[in-house]
Amino acid sequence: MSKTVAYRVDVLFGDCDPAGIVFFPNFSKWMDASSLNFFMQCGVPPWRELVKTRGIIGTPLLEIHTRFLRPATYGQTIEVHTSVEEWAAKVFTHRHVVRRGDEILCEGTEKRAFCIRHPEDPDRIKAIEVPEDIKALCS
Repeated sequence: MSKTVAYRVDVLFGDCDPAGIVFFPNFSKWMDASSLNFFMQCGVPPWRELVKTRGIIGTPLLEIHTRFLRPATYGQTIEVHTSVEEWAAKVFTHRHVVRRGDEILCEGTEKRAFCIRHPEDPDRIKAIEVPEDIKALCS
């Protein structure tokens, strides 16, 4: 079972479309930020440290699915609740539930991989096995 970490967002006027509703790509931006926040809150060092010590450059996004249920607008505070839904050998699935209080606004999943620079071509990246120590910190 994974930990669940909440990432707080204060919705600003600039996050909204002309109708005053949060422009949908902003939910993806907040889920992406919540993904990094999840690891940091679980005690995983920042990517800039992991690249120096272990060569891990981060967890690039491979696939995303989002389901929108209710709108949000500026002046509201929302939270992105993030957990790991599934660990596989080289990938994992982050689950995000965006809430305003008890109300669910949207749900999303992101499939990501821990990556390093490709040893034979540093312009490319390569997925590695999910590090067991990082998995343990997040469980």
